[in-house]
Amino acid sequence: MTTQTRLSSHSKELTIGFNQPFTMIGERINPTGRKLLAAEMKAGDFSRVEADTIAQVAAGVQMLDVNAGIPLADEPKILADVIQLVQSITDVPLCIDSSIVAALEAGLSVYQGRALVNSVTGEDENLELVLPLVKKYDAAVIAISNDETGISEDPDVRYEVAKKIVERAQDYGIKAEDVVVDPLVMPVGAMNDAGPQVLHLIRRLRTELKVNTTCGASNFSFGIPNRNGITASFISMAIGAGMTSAILNPLHSEIIQSVKASDVVIGNDPDCAHWISCYRESSADSAADSAAGRRAGRRSRRQRT
Repeated sequence: MTTQTRLSSHSKELTIGFNQPFTMIGERINPTGRKLLAAEMKAGDFSRVEADTIAQVAAGVQMLDVNAGIPLADEPKILADVIQLVQSITDVPLCIDSSIVAALEAGLSVYQGRALVNSVTGEDENLELVLPLVKKYDAAVIAISNDETGISEDPDVRYEVAKKIVERAQDYGIKAEDVVVDPLVMPVGAMNDAGPQVLHLIRRLRTELKVNTTCGASNFSFGIPNRNGITASFISMAIGAGMTSAILNPLHSEIIQSVKASDVVIGNDPDCAHWISCYRESSADSAADSAAGRRAGRRSRRQRT
């Protein structure tokens, strides 16, 4: 069985799926932890949002996460305004990100296409509020594997929460293929077996529940040095375990390369065509630079002699 989650903007379609190239979801349109961005967005200045949009798409993401969670701000209005702005700049589909149901509805009401909602959790109250909204706007949804008891350190418990959300979504007429599960990536600096745990859970979600998966990839490396190196390695191993998308920062080349190389390794880049198209020119430039350097070196030696 091949699970496919179909999303779209006003003019472009995107499929997250088992046999599809890995979907990179750009994380940077999010004021959390970015005081300057938060202040600008609250004041109605979206110039940095525009710049982040352009930079992330240029880096190769297939989708953008859009969040407007700013304390004491009109989040529904800001989120709707930002979504309209971003959709005027780019045609990549969007992931509408909020913990406030009114903001989700405001974003969905202006969105052109089929969005991914971020997110629903396993709490009964949250399910009853978010799932009807997902159905009303014919969206897909990220299901986060925590409930009233919090986030379990036991991956099998997190699996059961995910299963509950998928089953409850079906009660609302939402297909399992339209539920993308976030198994919750723990920081490896705080939990030594965070890697084996989440890789085990990703495999179960793919083989048993047969759903697509995503995560906040940078969570894994939180609090340790050289985060990008750890995050890149984690993503490649998660892809090998069956993960089909992730919310990440695409402005770090090692992370982008790990995703594209993983697509090659697992056979989701036939004939290495995408890899070659991305890196052939840079390889040729490097070879030309090296050759020029060697010629300059020989001239310098001749002049000295």
